[in-house]
Amino acid sequence: MNQVICPDRPALTEQALMLIQKRVFAAIDQQGRATLALAGGSTPKQLYERIASQAWPWHQIHLFWGDERFVPHDHPDSNYHLTRTAWLDHVPIPAANIHPIPTVPLTPAAAAAAYEQELQAFFALEAGQFPVFDVILLGMGADGHTASLFPHTAALQVCDRAVTVGQKGEEPRITLTIPTLNFGRCVIFMVAGADKAAAYTQVTAAQPDGQQYPAALIRPQAGELWWLVESSLLER
Repeated sequence: MNQVICPDRPALTEQALMLIQKRVFAAIDQQGRATLALAGGSTPKQLYERIASQAWPWHQIHLFWGDERFVPHDHPDSNYHLTRTAWLDHVPIPAANIHPIPTVPLTPAAAAAAYEQELQAFFALEAGQFPVFDVILLGMGADGHTASLFPHTAALQVCDRAVTVGQKGEEPRITLTIPTLNFGRCVIFMVAGADKAAAYTQVTAAQPDGQQYPAALIRPQAGELWWLVESSLLER
């Protein structure tokens, strides 16, 4: 695990931008394209605004999402909507390179199955294989959840699919599964806010409880794991 402590959110954003850009360009050099799975929430918004100002080879970059709230894509709570307004509307990325998670009017189960099929087709997967993203960007909640993998929920047990239905209380979400996240070549957590300090301590403990703190279950099999952390999480 690589840990970088950042003094504030702008520094956190710049560290993430530098790391992601390096991995994106390396993937393009090696295989002609880069695939990213993006996070929602407030922490990455500033990052997306910074990425929007970069002169990246957009036609060689494909964007996916790690999870999505089960709302229309134009809803203010949509992770896709956040990314589009902060980033995608400002760069010449081909529409075919943007792969949002489907939501309504499908059922949650049908939406998860549809995204699974899209991943299988894009990555040319055989039965039992998982997609391998070049970069996976994640956040963490104060309860230790990541993507839409919440404590003590059924989604934590799903290991035979790339996509499943997560549950936050009575609210369904669509999420990549733990095995999918652990196949990432470079997995980056961006974590800010003193309210997450207790969860961060538990997640990074020597023997964490992954059912209580699901972010602890993200340990890439062969890829890099980065925790970019605002210093307020370490202040006592």
